Amino acid sequence: MRTFNGKTYVEGEEHDMEELLEIISILRCPQGCPWDREQTHESLKKCLADETEEVLAAIDNKDDRNLCEELGDVLLQVLLHSEIAKERGAFDFSDVVQTLADKMVRRHPHVFGDVETPQNGEDALKLWKEVKQKEKESGK
Repeated sequence: MRTFNGKTYVEGEEHDMEELLEIISILRCPQGCPWDREQTHESLKKCLADETEEVLAAIDNKDDRNLCEELGDVLLQVLLHSEIAKERGAFDFSDVVQTLADKMVRRHPHVFGDVETPQNGEDALKLWKEVKQKEKESGK
C-alpha cells in the first residue's frame, strides 16, 4: 500500500469529508490517477448527467442502497469540479459549501429571519421564488 503525506487510505475504514477531499486531491496529483488528472469541467459534463440519471432511477426504483451509492457518485462530480476549479484558483469546495449555506439562509427568511412562516409548501416555494427573483435583480 502506498502512503500519501504519511497516511494510508484503506477501504472499509471510517472516512470523513476532510479525508474524502484529500482523496480527490490525491487522485488529481501527479502520482494519482491518469484518468482523474485528465478531466476538465467539459469532459465531466456527461458523467454528471449520467450520474444524475442514475440517482433518478434509484429513486424511481425505491432502491435506497443504490440511491446511497449514486448520491455518492454525484458528490464525486461536485468534488472533482471543485478540485479542478481550485487548481486554477477559481474556487474550492469550501466556497461551494459557503455559497450554498448562504443561499439556504437567504432563501429561507421564514426560518432564519423575521418573515412570517408560510402556511404550506406551495406558499414556501412562492417565497423561495420571490427571494430568487430579488437575487437576480440585485445581481447575486
